[in-house]
Amino acid sequence: MSDHPTRSAAAAQPATTAAALDTPDGDLPEPAEPAGPVELDEPAEPAEPEESAESAEPDEHGEPDEPDAHPLTVEDEELPADWTAEDDWTDEALALLRTMRAPHRRSRAGQIAFVVYCTLLVLVAWGVTPSFGLLLQSSMGADYTGHGPALLAALPSGIAAASLATILLAARDGLWRGPVVPPRATADWLLPHPVRPRRVLRPWFWLSCVLATAPGVVTAAGAMVALALTVRAGLPAAFGWCVLGGVCVPLLATCVGLAVELDDRVAALVRRLTPYLAVAVLLLATQSVLAAQGHRIGWLEGAELWSGPWGWAGLAALAPTPAAQPGSWAAAVLLLLLTAGCVVLADRSCGNVPPARLRERARTAAGVLAALRTVELRAARLAVADATSGAGRFRLRLPAPRAAWLAVPWRDALALLRSPSRLGRSVLLCAPAVLCGYLVHSATGAVTWAATALALVFCYLAVAQLLEPARIETDDPRRASWSPYPFAGLMLRHAIVPVTGGVAVAAATAAGAVLAGAGSRAWLLPAVVPAMVAAGLVNACRGFIRQHLMFGSSTGKPGSGAGPLVFAAWYAAGPAVAVVVLTVPFTTALTRGSGSAVFQAALWSAVTAAVLLWWAHQRAVKITSSSKPVGAGAGS
Repeated sequence: MSDHPTRSAAAAQPATTAAALDTPDGDLPEPAEPAGPVELDEPAEPAEPEESAESAEPDEHGEPDEPDAHPLTVEDEELPADWTAEDDWTDEALALLRTMRAPHRRSRAGQIAFVVYCTLLVLVAWGVTPSFGLLLQSSMGADYTGHGPALLAALPSGIAAASLATILLAARDGLWRGPVVPPRATADWLLPHPVRPRRVLRPWFWLSCVLATAPGVVTAAGAMVALALTVRAGLPAAFGWCVLGGVCVPLLATCVGLAVELDDRVAALVRRLTPYLAVAVLLLATQSVLAAQGHRIGWLEGAELWSGPWGWAGLAALAPTPAAQPGSWAAAVLLLLLTAGCVVLADRSCGNVPPARLRERARTAAGVLAALRTVELRAARLAVADATSGAGRFRLRLPAPRAAWLAVPWRDALALLRSPSRLGRSVLLCAPAVLCGYLVHSATGAVTWAATALALVFCYLAVAQLLEPARIETDDPRRASWSPYPFAGLMLRHAIVPVTGGVAVAAATAAGAVLAGAGSRAWLLPAVVPAMVAAGLVNACRGFIRQHLMFGSSTGKPGSGAGPLVFAAWYAAGPAVAVVVLTVPFTTALTRGSGSAVFQAALWSAVTAAVLLWWAHQRAVKITSSSKPVGAGAGS
């Protein structure tokens, strides 16, 4: 340790503060607000915004005038200009923290080792053992090559869809968290001191890289077994080619997330491109399923494979198979070079994240983690949505209704029109629902029941996007004080817009499908909408979160026994009942395709909707009659 007087004083800090700097979820208390009267008579004049690097006016040479900014290079980041080498406390501070955090680090290592052990146990029990059994049966004469052509047909667009979805999810994660997010204590207390940020933030970047590549390696191992069973590919070759994409794509996605975290312009670009990329992912997934059914488009698959790193991973995965494409080695080299370059640039720039942004994201991540720990899933979603939303707002207007009973539908329609992202997600979620329904027609055995249930789940998720006004009302029933209706009646009126809008769109889609030759089974799409809207209302009116259901009845510990299953059944009661009841009649209607079967399924849907609406009404009555407060966890 140095004999610098200030550094010696730093060594006397209590161990508890140092330990909190390493706690990923340990929050330090917020500073108290200063006491004193608050003036509310006149609104304060808005302060002039400070000129930033993004908003600086260009000078006569065409470059922005940045009097306080300097180029973000590694050398400048290593030693900021406002303090000298004598004030550099990085080595001393990190050495002191390592010493004082040793007990906490040992405890944390034990927790991490337990999580790793449980993960490996699950992978061995549910992955390695069945795979070894299948490979042993294959070596003894079992033939699984009948699934090979379908698998090879689905791989090109399927891998492109999975890779593009990984990059999109990482970019969206960078809007509110990102790969470089230290704990709150580090962001609030350590980084404001004269320490080099890169030395502090770099480990968190590499931790994000490791966590991102782990699922990719597991996926590559699964792909290795599948290729060995279906196309007789060698295990080492299959794993080597598949792990190339399983590692490089997550690393590229992590670098994209860091770019979003660093630059507001990249973040704005991600917000603009998200709808188009989501549509591209759904189209690629649809193309993969259709290709597995025998409807391939060769020239389109070739263009997708060479369109970017999401396609290069597919070329590498096809290399050890009979469907290998020309240029697999070139695609592998391109993928490796691009990944290496992006990782090197990201490693050098990971210390350039603005401190204010780090503090804001650390607080958001801590809030989301706290909500998840208390099973307040809606509160976690609202926190993420608030952090990822842009500055723009849609201020559409609708003519005021002349009839009083139209007030609630008018407010709901206006709220949905002003949040087009929900409408877009609703439309996008209809695509996998229709795709699963298409698979039921050609599947056999238990696959038909599973595909029907999955189609109903996607239908519920699509309709649930339209029920946000009802969920907002149940977050705090006092918001419904404007309504002349009882709270339970108000909840039922919130179903008018989702039912009418959903049935209209579904009927138009079904009419087009009937004209294309889908038959009468296409009318099942509008028939299921009322039941799913009623299921969503049941979830919206569930009231406050009942965390006590997580405790096992025998041990009294959270998460033990049947506690999680009981909580899950209570939390998803509405859609669970709808899916269980409607799976049998809808499977029968989809497989037979007769008009009588479709009518019976529609009748089952109508009866289920009526029962679920009554259930939602009863739950809404209990919300207003209960003396317990309703938190943000209500809703679905």
